[in-house]
Amino acid sequence: MRFGFGFVLVIAVFALCLLFAGCASAPNNLPPAVPAQPAPPAPPAPSVSPPPVAPLVQPTSYPIDSVVSTTLARTVIPVPVPAASPKLPPEAISNFSQYGYGAWQFGGGLGFEKKLDLMPSAYDGASVAPAARLLNFFTMTDIHLTDKESPAEMVYYGYKWGVISGYSPAMLYSTHMLDAAVQTANALHKEKPFDFGISLGDDINSGQYNELRWFIDVFDGKSINPDSGVKDDPVPGPLNDYQDEYKSAGLDKSIPWYQTLGNHDHFWAGMFPPDAYVKNAMVGDASLNMGNVLATDHLGLQSRGFYMGAVDGSTPYGNIIGAGPVSGFPNGAPTVPSDPNRRFIPRNEWMNEFFNTTSSPAGHGFNQTNVATGFASYSFEPNSSLPIKVIVLDDTQRDDDPNGYAYGRGALDQERYDWLVKELDAGQAEGKLMIISAHIPIGVGDLDSPLGWTSISYITDAKLIDKLHTYPNLILWVSGHRHLNTVTALKSPDAARPELGFWEVETASLREFPQQFRTFEIVRNSDNTISIFAADADPAVKEGSPAALSRSYAIAAHQIFNDPKTNMPSGAYNVELVKQLTPEMQAKIKNLGTPMGN
Repeated sequence: MRFGFGFVLVIAVFALCLLFAGCASAPNNLPPAVPAQPAPPAPPAPSVSPPPVAPLVQPTSYPIDSVVSTTLARTVIPVPVPAASPKLPPEAISNFSQYGYGAWQFGGGLGFEKKLDLMPSAYDGASVAPAARLLNFFTMTDIHLTDKESPAEMVYYGYKWGVISGYSPAMLYSTHMLDAAVQTANALHKEKPFDFGISLGDDINSGQYNELRWFIDVFDGKSINPDSGVKDDPVPGPLNDYQDEYKSAGLDKSIPWYQTLGNHDHFWAGMFPPDAYVKNAMVGDASLNMGNVLATDHLGLQSRGFYMGAVDGSTPYGNIIGAGPVSGFPNGAPTVPSDPNRRFIPRNEWMNEFFNTTSSPAGHGFNQTNVATGFASYSFEPNSSLPIKVIVLDDTQRDDDPNGYAYGRGALDQERYDWLVKELDAGQAEGKLMIISAHIPIGVGDLDSPLGWTSISYITDAKLIDKLHTYPNLILWVSGHRHLNTVTALKSPDAARPELGFWEVETASLREFPQQFRTFEIVRNSDNTISIFAADADPAVKEGSPAALSRSYAIAAHQIFNDPKTNMPSGAYNVELVKQLTPEMQAKIKNLGTPMGN
């Protein structure tokens, strides 16, 4: 979940954007890319009938660019908006190109920054070389697939109050960007095979069934109809607008992929368990009437005052309709075509849907006990020949938590905490290196800060970190949520035992700039330390494709919302993270892995 509020009515409540020191990218030494252009208008009908011609085979999918790489080779650099350009609102999509919003060019690649924060002070690693590859995987997160035509999204919050998760022009093409990211992962897999992929959560925006089906179906390689309500075709013809049905590529069938639960996956707008009014609005035709849900009066979903509106899917640029103060609609709530597939799905039904898949594994990590109980945590071992365990942890809030200014913070109840400790105890006793995948990061904000952990949690993230520091085999915590490519060294509390430290790596959003996913390669070094090589990847969008428009629109939204990011101008951060192991683990892995160069 990521918000950026600037409107005076909510600035005190939605102070969610945090500024971080970033790393400058390498100088631009590659030719500029042609800026993405808006969707073309429909061609005029010919005045006379053309002569008969052989039928053309219509394309059914959107291929990616022929050049595929990570940000090690090249980066995407936004071109600043010209100083003379007017300040545009985020919905003024048709004017972006005219005034220089959303333009970008390629910049030079970013090498790995070697980080030794967890190592003893005298260690420099100068004579150490990578010896063998242990694991290679990727993470994707926070694509926020959004039913833009739903009457129950928070469009008004977005374009009027500056909430980028409520409205962003990039939401028109979010399934297309996910499809491009999956194809990019497939191409990288051919160069260096992935052992698995994992989503870190917030696959969808508001817990709707159709949003989740789009997500799973893109990974499965099915036909995607990114429309809802009645079928729209704003630019007549196939594959030429954001509403056209297309065939997704699907993740390479040899790559198993797993799933982590995010707050947007089971809360309305990532903030609240929906009440009956919101659930009915999702499947109805009347625009949702909602007030400032985060106001200090704690009315939450009981507040009223503004129709949230929706995107008009029949218009080429997705015009916003039916949004504004209730007083501006004397004839009652504005309406849109309804759709039963917009129904809300609670977390147990959300997990069950991952069994309706043609990719592997069935359930994508979840089992039927998870579905029955609603307990969204599990573990798996990606390679039976290597002592590595991945613990997938649900660290989102419970539906029955007390209302504490929304439900988008990190939390563990006693059941999940006890389960986590049991998993860590077992992994440590069995001599396995351990990775934790959880949507919400730890140790990056104050308690009860907008993107941090809640004091309602059974254990604070500070105390959780203290507990995690007792497991020397824990090497990595991966997360999403903040839409940043941030790396945090969680150092050992005992300088004499550096192996108690571990790394936390966050992955940016695929919907909002920089629209990247991460690759992770875990390597055994010649001195039996390990290095975690984490590199960001930009989806290899093809010029003129919907995914290219998504990139342009996401950059424009970043420029309009002044959405703070780290590691500008590219948003990418590639690192080599060195970790000390116990003597026992060094001995156990010293002959394991694929020798480097093979």
